[in-house]
Amino acid sequence: MATLSTHVLDTSRGRPAEGVPVTLLSATGEELASATTDADGRVGSLGPGDLPPGVYRLRFDTAAYHRSLGEQGFYPEVVVAFTVGDDRHHHVPLLLNPFGYSTYRGS
Repeated sequence: MATLSTHVLDTSRGRPAEGVPVTLLSATGEELASATTDADGRVGSLGPGDLPPGVYRLRFDTAAYHRSLGEQGFYPEVVVAFTVGDDRHHHVPLLLNPFGYSTYRGS
């Protein structure tokens, strides 16, 4: 079974995004796990120990993060849908700034 981690980098500041609430959701919207990024912008392990194949969503509460910095971002949340199709580790990084974001499959 697969495992999951994430990492959020604030590209406008050139540093990790500490304190971003992250929620893992099933394809049906059921909350499976939640965590907050650490000082390095990471959640090292999220969800059950083993993720069966399927579609999942990571919801990043970017409004909470931007509020903590005294700013208002354009996107109050970022939702990344992804597919687990094998038993490898899945790493989903988020590159974030107040007016945009991008993501990719990491390692």
